[in-house]
Amino acid sequence: MTTNTAGSQLRGMLEKDGMVVAPGAYDGITAKFIKAAGFDAIYMTGSGTSAALGYPDYGLATMTEMVANASRIVNASELPLIADADTGYGNELNVTRTVREYERHGVAAIHLEDQAFPKKCGHLADKEVIPQEEFFSKLRAAATARRSSDFMIIARTDARATNGFDDAIARSNGALQNGADMVFFEAAQTLEEVAKVPQMVDGPCLLNIVHKGMTPKVELKDAEAMGYKIVILPSLLLRHIFGACEEMLEKIKAGPIPTPTGDLSPKEGFAKFGAADWDELRTKFRDPPKRNAAE
Repeated sequence: MTTNTAGSQLRGMLEKDGMVVAPGAYDGITAKFIKAAGFDAIYMTGSGTSAALGYPDYGLATMTEMVANASRIVNASELPLIADADTGYGNELNVTRTVREYERHGVAAIHLEDQAFPKKCGHLADKEVIPQEEFFSKLRAAATARRSSDFMIIARTDARATNGFDDAIARSNGALQNGADMVFFEAAQTLEEVAKVPQMVDGPCLLNIVHKGMTPKVELKDAEAMGYKIVILPSLLLRHIFGACEEMLEKIKAGPIPTPTGDLSPKEGFAKFGAADWDELRTKFRDPPKRNAAE
């Protein structure tokens, strides 16, 4: 099998002590800032990707739109990316193509969930999940479809809200037996449940921290002490940007023109996106190479 460099990097992080923290990005801007802040991995939020397209997180973004966004984030950050792949966008055939497309674009890991399609955000009510065996079949297809064993398949179960805690645990352990490398137990409803998951799941676990979501707030140090190996924060930057945009637009209407929080000149702003490197390239090739005098 081929080597997936990003997947290998992420797996290397997970083999070490401690926990990987992956803030949520939905475009190249947020990806650049996450890297500049010193984080080692990024999470591509499906809700943020949908919002950037003008839609709620109701399964309206297509596989090709999600993969295209993942590719932009990978290119902007060059960090291992854990990406939302929703339900795999159909049956085992669709899952196979989904895995291959994400892997081909340099993604380190994806998570696939057991919601019925069209899915919705895991922290909303009235979700539906597919039968266990249908979920496991899709995970087996996903594991077989990857070209590199370094590419990680994370199984997400939303069954806690519909079938109860015990069924979600059973699905989690079954997922690990059917090709998944890690479990994403979505929307545990109490701190006691959050703590129980890594104890009851026979493999590494990912915790999703969503502001005002169904899961109580857990501090990063506490999540690490519970035994989680990855924490994602999908919507923290996104919700902050919502508030910042609304506040700034209201100030514009009220006048005078406000000073932005990022009080930068155009030059200072472009510098955050590698302008110095591009400036060097601007003139690097203009002068022909000098010929050796002996020629």
